[in-house]
Amino acid sequence: MSEAREVTGAQKKAPMREVLAEAAFALFLERGFERTTVDDIVARAGVGRRSFFRYFPSKEDAVFPDHESCLADMTAFLDAAGDDRDAVEVVCGGARLVLRMYAANPEFSVQRYRLTREVPGLRTYELSVVRRYERTLAGYLRRRWQERPDGALRAEVVAASVVAAHNNALRTWLRSGGEGDAEVAVDRALDLVRQVWGSAPAAPAPADADEEVVVMVAAKGAPMWRVIQQVEAALRDG
Repeated sequence: MSEAREVTGAQKKAPMREVLAEAAFALFLERGFERTTVDDIVARAGVGRRSFFRYFPSKEDAVFPDHESCLADMTAFLDAAGDDRDAVEVVCGGARLVLRMYAANPEFSVQRYRLTREVPGLRTYELSVVRRYERTLAGYLRRRWQERPDGALRAEVVAASVVAAHNNALRTWLRSGGEGDAEVAVDRALDLVRQVWGSAPAAPAPADADEEVVVMVAAKGAPMWRVIQQVEAALRDG
């Protein structure tokens, strides 16, 4: 009995941002985005209006609750990347963080994609989110290429190419209902960018190459961008 009470208590302590986002999205699917009000959301979540606006400036923000943390992870990942690494490979690694966020919860990601296609306002909001990722990647590239005469232009073009390649593969996966391996599709698209803009073309793996397994130990609670950085470093060194 005491164990059951502990589990229930843990469930009640879910972060308020998550509780509100789940309540909002459930209502969007049930009633439609336009027919759902903030009052409906807070009533479903069992909190007041102030709680909603403390976490989300608008209903649109509640549809994309995970992008703020993903953008922070991307920024930290780029800040931690050494200048000895190929700059294009680094920003491709930053884009993969976004893909992994979507792939971590395929059902939610597919439902959100379908909802976004139905609501023009959400499509506009999504474009603003994509632009923030693009600006972050371009900012990193401008710093890396600041000594080049064409550094600023190259940074904008490459960042746009990375985002376009990533989004093309991601949306194809979402349109399929989340079928197949999203990472393989995105990596294939990003390889095209690396071949054009990277310091060296990506070498395709032989069709019959044996798969390798990398085992890595990471500290509990380590941010995802740090884990990915360590895995990529292990693969590169290997």
